[in-house]
Amino acid sequence: MDRTVKIALLASGSGTNVENIYNYFKGNNQIKISCILCNKPDAYVLKRAAGLSIDFLVFNREDFSNSDTILTYLESKNVNFIVLAGFLWLIPGWLTAKFPGRIINIHPALLPKYGGKGMYGDNVHKAVFENHETETGITVHMVNDKYDEGHIIFQKSVKIDSNDTPDSIACKVHELEYKYYPTIIEKIAVNLLNEF
Repeated sequence: MDRTVKIALLASGSGTNVENIYNYFKGNNQIKISCILCNKPDAYVLKRAAGLSIDFLVFNREDFSNSDTILTYLESKNVNFIVLAGFLWLIPGWLTAKFPGRIINIHPALLPKYGGKGMYGDNVHKAVFENHETETGITVHMVNDKYDEGHIIFQKSVKIDSNDTPDSIACKVHELEYKYYPTIIEKIAVNLLNEF
């Protein structure tokens, strides 16, 4: 029996988190990045995937709502854990049903604040800035069929200074993402290994 956690990374953007996660697990024999799935054919993450020699699948809305294309691909890669890394579409019920408790996401704010549809990336940092928040951070959570409402696994906060801008807030949040997301993924993956 193969006692390896094989991770599929779902991404929609430039892929900085994808590359960071890949580098964190490079050389790990028990936790491997198996593939990348992306819903934007022009996303820079695909160039990163090619550069890192990671297999990837580009899919459209129809593929995503119809499980066959994606599920066949995930099964061909023996994926048993899904990590969202800057992926913006709502995860359909068929996927959460196939991977119960095995899909996680990172959100660039302290949920339940600044979550929900449309709350991603710069939209979040601008809202945090405009509301004069004194702190923000990251939330790693389980994925369900609603935006940002899954069980919270981990949160880490960072102070916002009076001279911060949406851009500098984004930089602080990215630093937290790069530092903590791979370690949280690893902890969950190790628990999965114990289930095998």
